[in-house]
Amino acid sequence: MFTAKTYQFPESLDKAYELLQQSRTNTILGGCGWLKMTQKRIGTAIDLSRLGLDRIEEDAQEIRIGAMVTLRQLETHPALRQLFGGVLPESVRRIVGVQFRNCATVGASVWMRAGYSDLLTALLALDARVTLYQGGEQSLAQFIEQPYTRDILTGILLRKDGRQAAYQSLRQSATDFPVLAVCVSRLGEEWRVSIGARPMRAALSQSAAAQLKAGLLEKAGFAAAQELQFGSNLRGSAQYRALLAKVLAERAARQLLEKEAAE
Repeated sequence: MFTAKTYQFPESLDKAYELLQQSRTNTILGGCGWLKMTQKRIGTAIDLSRLGLDRIEEDAQEIRIGAMVTLRQLETHPALRQLFGGVLPESVRRIVGVQFRNCATVGASVWMRAGYSDLLTALLALDARVTLYQGGEQSLAQFIEQPYTRDILTGILLRKDGRQAAYQSLRQSATDFPVLAVCVSRLGEEWRVSIGARPMRAALSQSAAAQLKAGLLEKAGFAAAQELQFGSNLRGSAQYRALLAKVLAERAARQLLEKEAAE
């Protein structure tokens, strides 16, 4: 269990950022799903739950997901169940259990940049953008390659561009971390292939996307397996993950095309 000397609800993002800079032990809190299982000693725990960041908002051009939105909100939101082939609700619905998803937040999930993150894999394929208090708006692909900083992630932006997507993962049990996760999206002739739980953090495969653009679905997974690096852990070996990539990338691409044909 983590401990904190003080616990504060800042009245603004300005104040939250000011508190964060006061000490390296000061920490922004998300849903604390994983933090509560650590032995971390926090100076000031900074709770953003009163700053209106727990909303999903949309207009004709984009959908904005606040950092304090829970994974359960993603799973059940009516617009997200329709947009992008419902890929965001699909990507999070197997994460641990409903109780956990009711507290785990989007901001914490993205900020951690964990290799096992289903959500990160899906958002990367959707060409998502992040908003940072100091860093401003930038692509998720750029963000996940950067080192951790003393900034605050405030939300996720998704363009309502008509992109369709499909998500595939393999797990040893229904609510376990994925052994491998794949998300494929298409906007016109542009394909994106994101592969996560390698077990490193999700990455795009440009060569797999090129194969899909050429209509060579069966070769996309082989291209991803050759382009990306895979590692071993208790859930699977690097060789096993490379084999899974070949299968899941093709399966996700075919699922996407079947969705499009059915509409």
